[in-house]
Amino acid sequence: MLRIFKTASPEALEEIAEEMRLRKTRHFLLLFSMGSQFDHLIVQKLARLGVFAVVADPSTITADDVKKAAPSGIILSGGPASVYNEPPPFDNAIFDLGIPTLGVCLGFQMWAKHVGAPVTPHEKREFGVHTFTQRGNDPLFAGIPEKSQVLETHGDAIEESAALTNLGSTDNAPVAAGRHKHLWGVQFHPEVSDTEEGTRMYENFVVHICGIEERFPSESVSAQKIAELKKEIAGKKVLIALSGGSDSSVVAYLLKEAHRGTEGKIKGVYIRGIDRPDDEAYVKKYFGSEDWIELEIADATDRFLKALAGKSAMRDKRLAMRGVYTEVLEERIKAWGADFVAQGTLYTDLRESGLGHATGARVAEIKVHHNTGITFSVPEIAPLADQVKDTGRALGREIGVPEDLLIRHPFPGPGLVVRIEGEVNEETLRVARAADGIYIEELRAANLYNTVWQAGATLTHSMHTESKGDGAGLGRVLALWAVWSVNGFTARAAELPHDFLEKVARRITNEVREVGAVVYRISDKPPATIEWG
Repeated sequence: MLRIFKTASPEALEEIAEEMRLRKTRHFLLLFSMGSQFDHLIVQKLARLGVFAVVADPSTITADDVKKAAPSGIILSGGPASVYNEPPPFDNAIFDLGIPTLGVCLGFQMWAKHVGAPVTPHEKREFGVHTFTQRGNDPLFAGIPEKSQVLETHGDAIEESAALTNLGSTDNAPVAAGRHKHLWGVQFHPEVSDTEEGTRMYENFVVHICGIEERFPSESVSAQKIAELKKEIAGKKVLIALSGGSDSSVVAYLLKEAHRGTEGKIKGVYIRGIDRPDDEAYVKKYFGSEDWIELEIADATDRFLKALAGKSAMRDKRLAMRGVYTEVLEERIKAWGADFVAQGTLYTDLRESGLGHATGARVAEIKVHHNTGITFSVPEIAPLADQVKDTGRALGREIGVPEDLLIRHPFPGPGLVVRIEGEVNEETLRVARAADGIYIEELRAANLYNTVWQAGATLTHSMHTESKGDGAGLGRVLALWAVWSVNGFTARAAELPHDFLEKVARRITNEVREVGAVVYRISDKPPATIEWG
């Protein structure tokens, strides 16, 4: 996992000092990763501001460790724990050191409780985008309009109290931002794109509150990754799982650049069986005739169906799919004699699987990803494990990945398995694939495909009375959905034109006889996830 500051050992302090010398700065921030889905977005947000951030383990770092490290500021991320009934591991004496501190969501609740403000479960929880209204003037919000949109995802609330100054509120959060001496806090997430002024808030904290003025121009991420890969795989054989999407395509091109000028070989394996109608076509078009990569199509349809037989819970189906996926790749690794296996794993995948920054804080497992937590007989390469969807795409543009691959909608590794409620069999797979094909075809025809971040059709197990022709019967309910997003951590339901949805629904019910009704999902993330399961 990603490297973590766990104790102020001489070695750890020297590593931080060396990084500061390299950046020609006297400052760094200490980020306590409390288990949030968004904590790595904070690291990336600070990196774009040219600020050095060190991720710290809240379960092992003490106030004495912090004093030895001497950061210019501290940030506590959000997390799944609750200060009301599940206090997360943390040395609260750190709050008393006088170091400028910004608490985000859970981080705010932690210091608020420490200074004596009531934190209680709220009857009206807040998920999604809300309007934040400032109170007074505070340097954290310098240059920011009085009202702005923010992304919230919390159930506990901080109540009005003499222990802190209320800096603003939202509909259901009486204290959406607050301050106590050197401690600042917000109930929302400035690191996500849905918070309109989030970047400015972090910059205000860095400059006006922590006094960090030096900026370190970060070097090209792609150049750095290619150099690191070249050291590791030069002249070796690397097998990569290709899906036709942006993540694995970017990794393939990174491997291509790392192998340039060496005798190294790359083999791409596309696994057929639970894919969309056009995935294989994209892989063949962009990788099938290239001289720098050998492509193999592995048909695992029967193996997937056998493994999925009798399973209806989404988690069970994900695990069954992952087993087949691992077996197929392992067979190709041994048959080809690969030295490494590469995957397009994103930080998003790790975090949603309960992995990522390896601290002692609890991390929620949102879903099991096919490309995390598995072991192969050869070392695994995951160059995008510290990236999210938008930064991975930006990296791909730096190295010349075809734009057609980069702008493809994300598609889950378990494929149509998670777009089918209940058991996956030959019939449900055929119906889901046909409906998805119609939906995506119409999105492209209406010039809407590139206006949304991701879209899909989910075959539910609900039945709807239907009247086709002069007869009556029951047909499956198909749920269409589409979202606007930047990195997949958060998403808004896309407002597709009604006449477009009407056309798609008509085509699906006319052309896919098993579907009796079509609905459209309008939930955001949070509270819903993007994929159905």
